[in-house]
Amino acid sequence: MSGSKDMSGFLGAHRSVMDTAIKVVEQVRPDQLGLRTPCAAWDLGQLLAHMTGQNHGFAAVARGERTDASVFADRPVVADPGAEFAASARDVVAAFNEEGVAERKFWLPEIAGGIALGARTSMGFHFVDYVVHSWDVAVSLGQRVEFDEEILARALTVAEAVPGGAPREQAGSAFAPALEHADRAPVLDRILALLGRSPGWPGAAA
Repeated sequence: MSGSKDMSGFLGAHRSVMDTAIKVVEQVRPDQLGLRTPCAAWDLGQLLAHMTGQNHGFAAVARGERTDASVFADRPVVADPGAEFAASARDVVAAFNEEGVAERKFWLPEIAGGIALGARTSMGFHFVDYVVHSWDVAVSLGQRVEFDEEILARALTVAEAVPGGAPREQAGSAFAPALEHADRAPVLDRILALLGRSPGWPGAAA
């Protein structure tokens, strides 16, 4: 498979994940923003603020931002959580699909005090993050979220490549330390465990 075809397939999978995230977040009512989530430090409102801010940040660095870390700042969603998140999700999808993005380095100020990584690696982090965060939001609402096999296979590859060790034990780390999991567990469960989530988190839909 050529590099361009592989990138096209990845971008299609990323768009699908963001479409799913939009559908999940559209179900959140303003009076539910105080619900607890699998992200122990955040209630649902704080999680959505983080997700929205990360979308804007990744869109900015995909377009060449290299100095202003505030582009990643949390963006509270209060009046209309679904619409505010959807606008950020569509922006990052558009940014990732702009001409020339695949050849750029993405400046990621929240990793190791600031680091520039290749576009595919950086977009992969965003991709797997929103698979997991879509699950976070869904189970916070007592619901399920489902992804097709291709998306889960791609997400598992990224999750398996995320480095472990001390950095993931620090406060504010993008991913918590991996949890034990069975190799034959459902793929989504394996992804969640690899990135520090308990698939059986209280409130997870059966």
